Amino acid sequence: MINLANILLYASAEQPVETRSWWDDPTVIYFAIFIGIAIASWAVSYSLKRKFAKYSEEPIRYTGKEVAEKMLHEHGIDDVKVTCIAGQLTDHYNPLTKTVNLSEDVYNKATVAAAAVAAHECGHAVQHQQAYAPLKMRSALVPVVSFSSSIVTWVILAGLLMVNQLGTTLLLVGICLYGAITLFTFITLPVEINASQRAVNWLEESGVVDREKKEMAVSALRSAAYTYVIAALSALATLLYYIMIFMRRRE
Repeated sequence: MINLANILLYASAEQPVETRSWWDDPTVIYFAIFIGIAIASWAVSYSLKRKFAKYSEEPIRYTGKEVAEKMLHEHGIDDVKVTCIAGQLTDHYNPLTKTVNLSEDVYNKATVAAAAVAAHECGHAVQHQQAYAPLKMRSALVPVVSFSSSIVTWVILAGLLMVNQLGTTLLLVGICLYGAITLFTFITLPVEINASQRAVNWLEESGVVDREKKEMAVSALRSAAYTYVIAALSALATLLYYIMIFMRRRE
């Protein structure tokens, strides 16, 4: 993720003394991008919370649990369980345990917001059933990303602080590790967008919501999708920042 720690890491490393224009300094460029993405992230988060609060007051006939069970049944999926978990916005589909896990508000409430979230998570179950290619790719990358995330900060930190050949090599290794994380965030985009498309289409076709409330579900899920776009752009900006540092090291 893009954050001030990355700027401080580079700033703390020993840099060659030379005169450069501000636009040649990756730290300045990165800081400007950081500010832009931070503002966009706040705006998306605010919009998401506002819309979910609003659409949580729009009643429908089915609870989130009933929506999930109905969607799974109509897609011929009988080996996936719908469970209730603690927390807020903790909803997710687990392909390993074949469970659609819904937060308490989504599981118990009969609102547009609850239906949208429940149907979205079931969209992932449908993807799993139909062997949706991006979902398979994302699942295959999970162990790689888990390993990369656990060591990438330390590898890059060592690479930045060591200004010899070993440091440059470590920085390149860190870039490769972070590249895997960035790839994962971009593969996540079609997975999430496709799940939302499946959700809203089914919600209307099944009669769970009418056309007006379908638009509410679309609006809520679109805001949720923007959070993944921000995450992907943030990861890409951070990766490019590290690459810029690496290229300067090689000059």
